[in-house]
Amino acid sequence: MANKDNLSDKMLRLTLRLSHGRLSASVGDPQSLGSIVYEPYEMNNGISPAANLREAFQRSELLKSGYRRALILNDAPVLIIPEEEYVAEEADTLYRYTFRTGGSDEVVCRQLPALNGVAAFAMNKDLLMVIEDHFEDIRLTTLCEPVWTHLYKRNFMGSRQKLFAYFFGKQVCVFRFGQSRFKFCNTFDVPHEQDALYYLLFVWRQLGMSVEKDEFHLVGEVTEDGWLCSQLRQYLRRVVAVTPQADFRNIAMAKNPDIPYDLKAVYLDEEGWQGRRPILQRKTYSMSSVAISILTNRQHSTFSRAREASRSNCFRVVASGS
Repeated sequence: MANKDNLSDKMLRLTLRLSHGRLSASVGDPQSLGSIVYEPYEMNNGISPAANLREAFQRSELLKSGYRRALILNDAPVLIIPEEEYVAEEADTLYRYTFRTGGSDEVVCRQLPALNGVAAFAMNKDLLMVIEDHFEDIRLTTLCEPVWTHLYKRNFMGSRQKLFAYFFGKQVCVFRFGQSRFKFCNTFDVPHEQDALYYLLFVWRQLGMSVEKDEFHLVGEVTEDGWLCSQLRQYLRRVVAVTPQADFRNIAMAKNPDIPYDLKAVYLDEEGWQGRRPILQRKTYSMSSVAISILTNRQHSTFSRAREASRSNCFRVVASGS
């Protein structure tokens, strides 16, 4: 068996991807070894996510393999806090104010050094307990962070302004970078392509982007010759549906349509996204809390209003279970 000191963190760290009704485990180093083990797990909608994960640890060969390190990609609403505005003691309140998260969730804050911000998101406490029972070294992050980090580099290719959209599981995360930070980031529910078209064009207009000069880059569950790209091109001149094969240098994993784009960004990003040590803060609060936020189509509170509310006690924080 190879010495652990000679193995990459990707080989030793299992990636657990948690999204709505979906669960997968993966491990490997496709850049060095050309392979990855990817194992989706079919969840039982009749039981809780934590109960599903417990069952997965009993049934999944990969999860039973004894890995002690884990990267957790969690699909939850995200609040982006500018780094200079981040106050650890306020993050929980701000998050819960924005997203109305219940007392059964724990708010996690993760720094985004390249983007001068902090991502706040929620994780179910029972689910987190199952994860902590099985792993010793745990890195928690939002499902979209690998995508943001990977596409941030694409933002500097050429001189044109760019807007990005990541499609995953009937959602789309729309974001724009500027001056080493987010200028916009918002996630929308898009059960139909018509919904996606509306939100994409709405954001484009709100940001004042040029129909002729600027570029719209689409990644994830979207195709170059699909209805959505065709419709967008009726309004915008420069629409690019990024193919994983071209994006990740035609590596075999990039060609696999069953593996989500965010996982491809974890394993195939040239700078080794997964190998970076995160700066992570976790706090457990007994009070229902709040978040700072990327605006969603359901929540339109701004960061400044949420902060003012928290500081002036304009809203009540009710103790959970009381």
